[in-house]
Amino acid sequence: MTPMRLELSCQVNQDFLKVKAGFNESLFAKLSPPFPPVNLVRYDGSETGDMVSMELNFFFFKQKWTSTITDNHTNSKEYYFVDEGVELPFFLKSWKHKHRIIKEGSSTIIRDEIEFKAPFGLLSLLLYPALYIQFAYRKPIYKKVFA
Repeated sequence: MTPMRLELSCQVNQDFLKVKAGFNESLFAKLSPPFPPVNLVRYDGSETGDMVSMELNFFFFKQKWTSTITDNHTNSKEYYFVDEGVELPFFLKSWKHKHRIIKEGSSTIIRDEIEFKAPFGLLSLLLYPALYIQFAYRKPIYKKVFA
């Protein structure tokens, strides 16, 4: 099965280089949804080779999620970095997330481009709306942080 694709965008009224500078551990903590609660175990940053590791608490059990930053780039119109899962919760077989910060005049578009696979096709379909909600949750946080 080919990976499922999910894309969400949010426009904020801030220069894209300021938004880039704001993509840090503090923002990561603010973006964590209420469920499942997330315990950040490691946060190196968003440069190629950096790692981010967290523990998802599903109350009756916990799952570790570790990603490595496999690519990042900045030019005059865009900054992006890509995280890929190396240790994923049981419900994911693969994860690739491109975080794009795109200059749009005097404002910025923050775009999440995600490819994921579950261990079997039906679970991928079931995960899609849950992941969509998790990432839609970020939009008002982005607007508040980058106001």
